[in-house]
Amino acid sequence: MTDGGACTESLPVRRAARVILLDPDNRVLLMRYDQGPPNGRHWATPGGGADDGEDYQAAALRELAEETGWTDIALLGEVLRRRFDMDYAGRMVSQDERLYLARTDRRERMVGDVAAVHVADGIAAWRWWTLTELDRTREQIWPPGLAGLIRASL
Repeated sequence: MTDGGACTESLPVRRAARVILLDPDNRVLLMRYDQGPPNGRHWATPGGGADDGEDYQAAALRELAEETGWTDIALLGEVLRRRFDMDYAGRMVSQDERLYLARTDRRERMVGDVAAVHVADGIAAWRWWTLTELDRTREQIWPPGLAGLIRASL
Protein backbone atom coordinates (compact mmCIF):
# COMPACT_ATOMS: atom_id res chain seq x y z
CA MET A 1 0.00 0.00 0.00
CA THR A 2 3.01 2.32 0.27
CA ASP A 3 5.20 3.48 -2.59
CA GLY A 4 8.56 4.85 -1.52
CA GLY A 5 8.93 7.16 -4.49
CA ALA A 6 11.80 9.63 -4.70
CA CYS A 7 11.24 12.79 -2.68
CA THR A 8 13.30 15.70 -1.44
CA GLU A 9 12.92 16.61 2.23
CA SER A 10 13.47 20.35 1.65
CA LEU A 11 10.51 20.75 -0.74
CA PRO A 12 7.13 21.97 0.49
CA VAL A 13 4.67 19.12 1.01
CA ARG A 14 1.43 19.05 -0.97
CA ARG A 15 -1.21 16.69 0.39
CA ALA A 16 -3.34 15.14 -2.35
CA ALA A 17 -5.99 12.45 -2.77
CA ARG A 18 -7.12 10.59 -5.89
CA VAL A 19 -9.86 8.12 -6.78
CA ILE A 20 -9.39 4.94 -8.80
CA LEU A 21 -12.95 4.84 -10.10
CA LEU A 22 -14.08 1.63 -11.80
CA ASP A 23 -17.21 1.00 -13.83
CA PRO A 24 -19.05 -2.39 -13.81
CA ASP A 25 -16.66 -3.72 -16.50
CA ASN A 26 -13.58 -2.67 -14.44
CA ARG A 27 -12.74 0.21 -16.77
CA VAL A 28 -10.96 3.02 -14.92
CA LEU A 29 -11.63 6.73 -15.41
CA LEU A 30 -8.54 8.80 -16.23
CA MET A 31 -7.99 12.50 -16.91
CA ARG A 32 -5.35 13.72 -19.39
CA TYR A 33 -3.04 16.60 -18.57
CA ASP A 34 -0.94 18.20 -21.33
CA GLN A 35 1.79 19.88 -19.30
CA GLY A 36 5.29 20.99 -20.07
CA PRO A 37 8.36 19.41 -18.50
CA PRO A 38 8.94 17.92 -16.05
CA ASN A 39 5.41 16.42 -15.80
CA GLY A 40 4.66 16.27 -19.54
CA ARG A 41 1.54 14.77 -21.05
CA HIS A 42 0.07 12.16 -18.71
CA TRP A 43 -3.15 10.45 -17.67
CA ALA A 44 -4.13 10.37 -13.99
CA THR A 45 -7.02 9.31 -11.82
CA PRO A 46 -9.41 12.08 -10.72
CA GLY A 47 -8.23 13.97 -7.68
CA GLY A 48 -6.05 16.76 -6.44
CA GLY A 49 -4.86 18.73 -3.47
CA ALA A 50 -6.42 18.59 -0.02
CA ASP A 51 -7.57 21.87 1.48
CA ASP A 52 -6.16 23.01 4.83
CA GLY A 53 -7.75 20.89 7.57
CA GLU A 54 -9.41 18.54 5.06
CA ASP A 55 -8.79 14.82 5.48
CA TYR A 56 -7.68 12.71 2.54
CA GLN A 57 -11.00 10.90 2.06
CA ALA A 58 -12.98 14.14 2.03
CA ALA A 59 -10.49 15.63 -0.44
CA ALA A 60 -10.79 12.59 -2.73
CA LEU A 61 -14.59 12.83 -2.82
CA ARG A 62 -14.59 16.62 -3.25
CA GLU A 63 -12.07 16.47 -6.11
CA LEU A 64 -14.00 13.62 -7.79
CA ALA A 65 -17.21 15.66 -7.58
CA GLU A 66 -15.48 18.78 -8.96
CA GLU A 67 -13.94 16.89 -11.90
CA THR A 68 -16.94 14.70 -12.79
CA GLY A 69 -20.03 16.33 -11.32
CA TRP A 70 -20.85 13.10 -9.43
CA THR A 71 -21.72 13.24 -5.75
CA ASP A 72 -23.08 9.69 -5.43
CA ILE A 73 -19.76 7.80 -5.28
CA ALA A 74 -18.59 6.08 -2.09
CA LEU A 75 -14.96 5.22 -1.41
CA LEU A 76 -14.29 1.50 -0.90
CA GLY A 77 -10.92 1.89 0.78
CA GLU A 78 -7.40 3.20 0.49
CA VAL A 79 -5.21 1.19 -1.90
CA LEU A 80 -1.99 3.20 -2.16
CA ARG A 81 0.06 5.83 -0.36
CA ARG A 82 2.95 7.38 -2.19
CA ARG A 83 5.24 10.37 -1.91
CA PHE A 84 7.14 11.81 -4.84
CA ASP A 85 8.52 15.07 -6.20
CA MET A 86 6.55 16.80 -8.94
CA ASP A 87 5.96 20.17 -10.52
CA TYR A 88 2.79 21.81 -9.26
CA ALA A 89 1.79 25.25 -10.56
CA GLY A 90 5.35 26.03 -11.63
CA ARG A 91 7.12 24.95 -8.46
CA MET A 92 8.48 21.66 -7.26
CA VAL A 93 6.66 20.03 -4.35
CA SER A 94 6.88 16.75 -2.49
CA GLN A 95 3.43 15.26 -3.08
CA ASP A 96 2.04 13.13 -0.25
CA GLU A 97 -0.74 11.29 -2.06
CA ARG A 98 -3.36 8.70 -1.14
CA LEU A 99 -5.41 6.74 -3.67
CA TYR A 100 -8.83 5.26 -2.94
CA LEU A 101 -10.80 2.63 -4.82
CA ALA A 102 -14.43 3.41 -5.76
CA ARG A 103 -17.08 2.15 -8.16
CA THR A 104 -19.89 3.51 -10.25
CA ASP A 105 -22.76 1.27 -11.32
CA ARG A 106 -22.93 2.92 -14.77
CA ARG A 107 -20.82 1.68 -17.70
CA GLU A 108 -18.54 4.35 -19.18
CA ARG A 109 -20.47 7.05 -17.33
CA MET A 110 -20.32 10.52 -18.87
CA VAL A 111 -18.97 13.38 -16.78
CA GLY A 112 -21.35 16.18 -15.90
CA ASP A 113 -21.19 19.87 -16.81
CA VAL A 114 -17.64 20.40 -15.55
CA ALA A 115 -15.91 21.89 -18.60
CA ALA A 116 -14.97 25.08 -16.73
CA VAL A 117 -13.33 23.05 -13.96
CA HIS A 118 -11.40 21.02 -16.53
CA VAL A 119 -10.08 24.21 -18.14
CA ALA A 120 -9.10 25.68 -14.76
CA ASP A 121 -7.40 22.44 -13.66
CA GLY A 122 -5.64 21.83 -16.97
CA ILE A 123 -7.61 18.67 -17.79
CA ALA A 124 -7.39 18.29 -21.58
CA ALA A 125 -9.47 15.11 -21.95
CA TRP A 126 -10.99 12.21 -20.04
CA ARG A 127 -11.85 8.62 -20.90
CA TRP A 128 -12.51 5.16 -19.52
CA TRP A 129 -9.63 2.68 -19.94
CA THR A 130 -9.70 -1.12 -19.83
CA LEU A 131 -6.90 -2.82 -17.91
CA THR A 132 -5.64 -4.31 -21.18
CA GLU A 133 -5.45 -0.81 -22.69
CA LEU A 134 -3.44 0.34 -19.67
CA ASP A 135 -1.09 -2.61 -20.11
CA ARG A 136 -0.51 -1.81 -23.80
CA THR A 137 -0.43 1.97 -23.91
CA ARG A 138 2.68 4.03 -24.52
CA GLU A 139 1.00 6.98 -22.79
CA GLN A 140 2.34 8.03 -19.41
CA ILE A 141 -0.05 6.83 -16.67
CA TRP A 142 0.01 8.12 -13.08
CA PRO A 143 0.52 6.24 -10.87
CA PRO A 144 2.88 3.89 -12.68
CA GLY A 145 1.65 0.29 -12.56
CA LEU A 146 -2.01 1.33 -12.23
CA ALA A 147 -3.37 -1.78 -14.00
CA GLY A 148 -1.48 -4.05 -11.60
CA LEU A 149 -2.64 -2.03 -8.61
CA ILE A 150 -6.25 -2.38 -9.78
CA ARG A 151 -5.89 -6.12 -10.36
CA ALA A 152 -4.41 -6.56 -6.88
CA SER A 153 -7.32 -4.57 -5.39
CA LEU A 154 -10.08 -6.59 -7.08
